[in-house]
Amino acid sequence: MSGRALRFGAVAEAYERFRPGYPPELLDMVLEYAGQPVRTALEIGAGTGKATRLFAREGRTVTATEPDGAMLAVLRRHVPTSVRTVQAAFEDLRPGESHGLVYAAAALHWTNPEGRWSRTAALVEPGGVFASFGGPIQLADPAVREAVRVARAPFLESDEIPSPDGTPPGDDMQWPGTELHRSEWFADVRQCVVERRLTMSADDYVGLLSTVSAYLELPISRQEQVYRRIGQVLPEAVEVDADLTVHLARRR
Repeated sequence: MSGRALRFGAVAEAYERFRPGYPPELLDMVLEYAGQPVRTALEIGAGTGKATRLFAREGRTVTATEPDGAMLAVLRRHVPTSVRTVQAAFEDLRPGESHGLVYAAAALHWTNPEGRWSRTAALVEPGGVFASFGGPIQLADPAVREAVRVARAPFLESDEIPSPDGTPPGDDMQWPGTELHRSEWFADVRQCVVERRLTMSADDYVGLLSTVSAYLELPISRQEQVYRRIGQVLPEAVEVDADLTVHLARRR
């Protein structure tokens, strides 16, 4: 796992406070695709447990894996005691028990592409489901979005993460669906969208930015400057588009 992926522990409390959770519609979508009861699930890169809480409902047994101890400590305070936690990177998980569902919430892009799908397949029982979901959180108002871009420009050209396999943003099938289609391990690949528009205060939006990896790469002094400059151009409250792009596939 890249060093950039391991910077989140330093802002674990902010991550829990400012990152939005996941809606029930997401769980419904995954379970409908599964077409059968899902009794066990494994989560890749669980962070502070935003998705863990959703998938651990209805008595489902969830194993939450996360390499960062600080993130895992916050997760353990917020998930049911039935959730099993494992401090490990995806690449360090050893094949053993397989699960009806393996999923990643805004985390799969941090995993090593070499052997990614064979390792994933080893964790999913035959006929079981793999799910990956996430997406950028973007200011809905174009004028506010442009003002923030200008304020950010001296520090960062962009705060987005490019597609890991170079798929253009406008293509019908986005990553990781592109890789799943090419994988020998998975079939019935689907891409769906859960639409979300959220309202948050300017302070909370800046707090959200403080958990984005591009900003965490900056020196602390530069982080403070860019957050202050962005805060100065924001209205008191902002609307954000936080659509979730969901990829689903079935283990052959």
